[in-house]
Amino acid sequence: MRRYGKHTDEDDIRTRPGRRNTRPRTNIRPKHEDAAEGLVLTVDRGRLTCLVEDRVVMAMKARELGRKAAVVGDRVAIVGDLSGKKDSLARIVRIEERTSVLRRTADDDDPYERVIVANADQLAVVTALADPEPRPRLIDRCLVAAYAGGLDPLLVLTKSDLAPPDTLLELYGHLDIPYVVTSREELQNGTAIARVREQLDGKITAFVGHSGVGKTTLVNSLVPQEQRRTTGHVNAVTGRGRHTTTSALALPLAGSDGWVIDTPGLRSFGLHHVDPSRVIHAFPDLEPGTEGCPRACSHDEPDCALDAWVAEGHADPARLYSLRRLLATRERKEGD
Repeated sequence: MRRYGKHTDEDDIRTRPGRRNTRPRTNIRPKHEDAAEGLVLTVDRGRLTCLVEDRVVMAMKARELGRKAAVVGDRVAIVGDLSGKKDSLARIVRIEERTSVLRRTADDDDPYERVIVANADQLAVVTALADPEPRPRLIDRCLVAAYAGGLDPLLVLTKSDLAPPDTLLELYGHLDIPYVVTSREELQNGTAIARVREQLDGKITAFVGHSGVGKTTLVNSLVPQEQRRTTGHVNAVTGRGRHTTTSALALPLAGSDGWVIDTPGLRSFGLHHVDPSRVIHAFPDLEPGTEGCPRACSHDEPDCALDAWVAEGHADPARLYSLRRLLATRERKEGD
């Protein structure tokens, strides 16, 4: 017989069949202290290929991470089946703090930023000296994204057998950016690869460049085909004799503890997300001169203190010109 009032206990409470559990949710989440460390190598439709010790493990993001997404280069904590066997699937339960991020937006008026790569040490901007013609505005935008994201830039100029590099190097000479000049013949006989490797050893390097500049060809020369197979998945398509990368992919650099990250070819590089005040950090010779700037100074206005700083001999005028040219890229399209 059912009891009511003060004599009622929990055994007398009926629960409607199919009714959802109304027990209060807890904010306490498991710490997963026994989780393994992993490195995200590539991402494909919600499945992440990760390197765990010497094994390649397929994983998916745990529900507890919410909308936070892992990208290539992320260091993550993984639990579950870490055997790396076919059809096995682990869970990513934590994304570790990032040391750097390479971001872009589809266009300058697009507020949605996309993180392309995490934790890279440097950004290799690959551009052809001819066929196709160099796009300095796109290069500038890549440099701004590198400075804002905490990556060191590297210029890799290809096809020097078709055009000399002097004009382009003069444009970026005052930025003190390391560079490597290659020709098609040098890529074929391997001499150019040795020079590029000198800039990559011991570092995680993301490669960017628009289609046709030879970026993926360069990456293929740096990373032997047998090492590509160790990732277990290459998200790329091949057509008309051209290898076109369709998503970012991390590959171990042969004979080194460095990594190469090949990214999709760029058509545009929006900078909506970039805070212009961060770009000045890449100019340590100019940064002290900003102390006298008015609040929210764009560093390209009549009251900017940098003009006086340079006039007093603290920095090269060409450096100030380079800074202002980079800052102006946020207001210009790549073709301007």
